Amino acid sequence: YQRRVRGIPSSSTNTTLTNPLKPMSWQGYVDNNLVGTNLVTVGCIVGHDSSVWATSPGFNVSADEAKKLLAGFADPGGLRASGLFINGEKYLVLKADDRSIYGKKGTGGVVTVKTGQSILIGLYNEKIQPGQCANVVEKLADYLIENGY
Repeated sequence: YQRRVRGIPSSSTNTTLTNPLKPMSWQGYVDNNLVGTNLVTVGCIVGHDSSVWATSPGFNVSADEAKKLLAGFADPGGLRASGLFINGEKYLVLKADDRSIYGKKGTGGVVTVKTGQSILIGLYNEKIQPGQCANVVEKLADYLIENGY
């Protein structure tokens, strides 16, 4: 049983998410619903406890980076002042609220979205429009939130 993600046209690549009654692995969400769209370069899902649930090969979010990111959703002042660090890279924070934090570095950037139990992280490069990456990460977050994650 698969369900279409609201708001993604049926012509988009890989537009289905697995029903939560038979969930795919967390790695499947990274591989298929983030990176598999070709609108996210690399992705990661971390828990609120800073543990990595799934990640793209070679993409490492440290526990310290995850803790600071989680704290930034409650109080973005620190991230705005010192930058957002993901995978050892510093990003200039463009948007930060209790749901989403977006950052930019050169021609690429990062989109992070907090759900009830996790944080989704998606990076994009110069070939991807920031809004396209944000749309993919935000919609997967919506789906996880709707299903209790």
